[in-house]
Amino acid sequence: MDADLSHHPKFIPQMIKVMGSTDCDVVTGTRYQPGGGVFGWNYYRKLTSRTANFLADFLLRPGVSDLTGSFRLYKKSVLLAIFPKIVTKGYVFQMEIAVRCIDAGYEIEEVPISFVDRIYGESKLGAGEIVGYLKGLFYLFLTT
Repeated sequence: MDADLSHHPKFIPQMIKVMGSTDCDVVTGTRYQPGGGVFGWNYYRKLTSRTANFLADFLLRPGVSDLTGSFRLYKKSVLLAIFPKIVTKGYVFQMEIAVRCIDAGYEIEEVPISFVDRIYGESKLGAGEIVGYLKGLFYLFLTT
């Protein structure tokens, strides 16, 4: 989860409950299912996020609605198995870890969350991160 509390800790008990009741391997908070949402972003930032998720869904077919989100609950065994396979950094990391989990046969469940933009500081999302994301997306498309 983001350290700036853009991901509210109030969703953690629900994520734990879903993992316990389904015995899934990963629970991901999604902004893009009914009950979820994004607050405080301008139109450009929302469009960028939606486009990134659309492209990832189209090319990788992950079955997860929010690949670029970072609010997740993992079983320790999953992280130990997946981390040695991760090669990307930045925003692509969130997508890669989910795709590698799916590719390895791990089950991912989703919990709708509300994401609230940070009050202090600025996003690191810029042209360089977008280019890096696109490179990472095509790398995953070719290697998974």
